[in-house]
Amino acid sequence: MESITVEQSKRFLHESLVAHVGVISEGEPYVTPMSFVVDGDRILFRTKPGKRHEAILENPLVSIEASTFDTETGDWTSVIVRGRAAEVDDDATISLTVQLLFRKYGEVLGSPLSRGGIQPMASFPHVVQVPIDEITGMNSGGGFAMRTRPGRL
Repeated sequence: MESITVEQSKRFLHESLVAHVGVISEGEPYVTPMSFVVDGDRILFRTKPGKRHEAILENPLVSIEASTFDTETGDWTSVIVRGRAAEVDDDATISLTVQLLFRKYGEVLGSPLSRGGIQPMASFPHVVQVPIDEITGMNSGGGFAMRTRPGRL
């Protein structure tokens, strides 16, 4: 396994389509997948009311992880961010978040006008930002051997 630089880790996050956010909900770990964008030194995402949102309000310290695994080569990369999540309430950041999400996921979502008037993100009313306080990245390195497999399987 090899560490990757902060810049490589941020670039990986920019390119990743799915990450997982870990929160503490009622004293227990709770991890969910999410769509997200990186804006400078922060991660932005939208969330629905529910367990994840309530956990962030109760205990804002979160971990975010994005990873890839190539089934043909066994190569993998994993990046973990730690930060203090906060709900965003300013219109400029909310608008920017929606614009960046549509830019990143536009091909997957298609045009919001093509869905018969349904706004695919309308049910996610809360915007959350996580400053990238700490970021670490690792990859499988130069060779895929027993010692470099994810989780050392």
